[in-house]
Amino acid sequence: MGVTDKNLIEKYIENNFFGKLMGMHFTIVSDGVVDYFLTINKDHLATPNAAHGGVIATLIDAALGVAGLSSVYKENKVVSTIEYKSNFLAPSLLNDQLVATAKVEQKGNRIIIISCDVFCINRENKLIAKALGTFNAYDASKAGY
Repeated sequence: MGVTDKNLIEKYIENNFFGKLMGMHFTIVSDGVVDYFLTINKDHLATPNAAHGGVIATLIDAALGVAGLSSVYKENKVVSTIEYKSNFLAPSLLNDQLVATAKVEQKGNRIIIISCDVFCINRENKLIAKALGTFNAYDASKAGY
């Protein structure tokens, strides 16, 4: 017997050690829509002023993934990244408060297409990145849940 409904989301949060290490957290706005948050600290910097692009890519992948998860958890499924494309539009700076808003655009039985925009809240919601991803939905038991 698999985990059900919100319990699967709670199990994901409990086991997402990488997200905790990065200092990220999220809010599920509705099934298939997520806001994922991160404040840029000195450990995220690649230069004296700007965050490493990999940090922003991590935030994007996390937001895309949880948006996908929030659209399939009621089916006792989880998701994995197949691919995603990101465009970096502006640098993210020390102490920037970021929100990555991800939304499921199309959901099939296994393949889910998800978009994401990353905004800097403390810089008048400046758009700093955009992304589009493809995710695979599969039974949660295969991921150890």
